[in-house]
Amino acid sequence: MSGPDALVGRRTLDAPADMEAFGRELGARLRAGDLVVLTGPLGAGKTTLTRGIAAGLGVRGPVQSPTFVIARTHPSLVGGPALIHVDAYRLGSAAELDDLDLDLDHAVVIVEWGRGMVDGLRDEWWEVELDRPGATPSADEAELDADAPRVATVTRRP
Repeated sequence: MSGPDALVGRRTLDAPADMEAFGRELGARLRAGDLVVLTGPLGAGKTTLTRGIAAGLGVRGPVQSPTFVIARTHPSLVGGPALIHVDAYRLGSAAELDDLDLDLDHAVVIVEWGRGMVDGLRDEWWEVELDRPGATPSADEAELDADAPRVATVTRRP
């Protein structure tokens, strides 16, 4: 594994700009072959964090949620690894994720909604769990877009 060990732990991110800044810091530490799983409820900031990671890696954007296309590849603009951004929400199993034939060795792979889906793809990976403290499970759109703090917990798995 690579440089993200320094980011292991829990932090509060007060606004979307803080989430992106944290993503830039994480992205600057990631290397080809790194796998990052983003977990958290709808509106927790998974795609916002990925935008920051993309900026830290120096890849071509724009970074949007790949919900309907399942995976997007963002080539490097600076000679580094590409970013493969996957949304596993609509996938039914780890086998379907494996069927995407992702370039795990030469890219940084971010998998939203990937908990329980990446076992077997890599021996180790990073997990970033995002939470919206105080948000209700049936949050309306205004609550999801609120400039409310998020909590990010970074761990190395397994």
